[in-house]
Amino acid sequence: MVLRLKRRAYRAGILVAASIAATALSFFSIRNALAAHAAGLGTRAGYERAVRLEPRNPRNWYLLGRYWQYNIEDPDLQQAIANYQRALSLEPHSADTLLDLAEAYDGEGRTDDARRAFLSAKSAYPSSADVAWRYGNFLLRENSMEPAFSEIHRAVAEDPRLAAEAFSRCWRARPDPEMILDQIIPPSKDAYVSILRDLSASRQVDAALAVWKRLAALHASVSLPEIGPFTNLLLQSGHFPDMQSVWQQAVAIMPDPPPPDPPGSVLWDGGFESSVAGDGLAWQYPKERHGVGAALDRSQKHSGRQSLRLAFSGQDNSGYAEACHYVLVHPGVSYRLSGWVEVKDFDTSEGIRLRLSVPGSAGAASAETSDVRGTEPWTRLSLLWTATPDARVASVCVVRLAGGSFEGNVHGSAWIDDVSLVPVFPEPAKP
Repeated sequence: MVLRLKRRAYRAGILVAASIAATALSFFSIRNALAAHAAGLGTRAGYERAVRLEPRNPRNWYLLGRYWQYNIEDPDLQQAIANYQRALSLEPHSADTLLDLAEAYDGEGRTDDARRAFLSAKSAYPSSADVAWRYGNFLLRENSMEPAFSEIHRAVAEDPRLAAEAFSRCWRARPDPEMILDQIIPPSKDAYVSILRDLSASRQVDAALAVWKRLAALHASVSLPEIGPFTNLLLQSGHFPDMQSVWQQAVAIMPDPPPPDPPGSVLWDGGFESSVAGDGLAWQYPKERHGVGAALDRSQKHSGRQSLRLAFSGQDNSGYAEACHYVLVHPGVSYRLSGWVEVKDFDTSEGIRLRLSVPGSAGAASAETSDVRGTEPWTRLSLLWTATPDARVASVCVVRLAGGSFEGNVHGSAWIDDVSLVPVFPEPAKP
């Protein structure tokens, strides 16, 4: 009888203990969920409630510190520092907390404290690109150039996506592209391409050329669109010899180069085989402009795989000169422009022709072939043109002149293929 009572009491005790444990666990779980919900609101009241509900959770103190540090309307760095210190008392080796604490110290002018916090973050997470990046930028602000460059180099080595910004910031501190490329930017195609894009946007030609030389030396596969802004910068800024050299190098390392153009032609990809358009010394044409659609067409071609098709939708009877190609020319040299055109249902007084001109010039600097209209099979268009004494670049365009006001809107399609521009050298004088 006594034994049974003891067993019942033991079982009851277990049930009571389990019930208390379950209640406590449920209480703490609910409190933790409420704290997480409050912190997730992203408000001062939410963060303050989270630290009241879960004061032993370092992340809640960290988030409250970030609120005070980065709140645009009412920042308070002293409050942020106090909250970061509270978080670190619970989790001393949090790199995130140490980094934000370091920048809060820096914002308060407490440089030595900031440096110690950055070094603690570096010790806590030595392989972090974010730690190296933020510490390196702090050192840049402190004019500690060599240590700064070393930290930023480590950051870019860990995360190449930082390359363009790293180059820009180091350039502002020391405008020496060769030094930056030697000491800070690891040799990487993606890094160099991103820097080229950034330098092209800011029109830094010399620095961009230095980066291009490093990229070309890698012999990595680079597509022409990847360096399009750079080639456009060279063309627009008049760096024609550099443009020609860069384009030849870029074509040599592009993933799928087109078949060679006719011998001597200075117009690249006259057969539209590369499918590259829009930049540098490639064809440039909008997909749709003034009711004319432009697209590559593999069903119709004079040779190769495809041609350029222009489809006139009949919206109006205005002129068209949007499909163009820049070419580098020599002053005083004569050139033979030729190309093949096929037209269908082009029943207007003006058909398709080719025009060769010097941008910004008129008169003798411009010439046009005869036109093709109606429905005609592949027809060769050709003209002889001599570059003016000041010509360095010319433009080859596919053109339709505006029709007469008495005509209806223009319908029909035209295909263009195998365009070339070849220098014509005079025969040597006979003795």
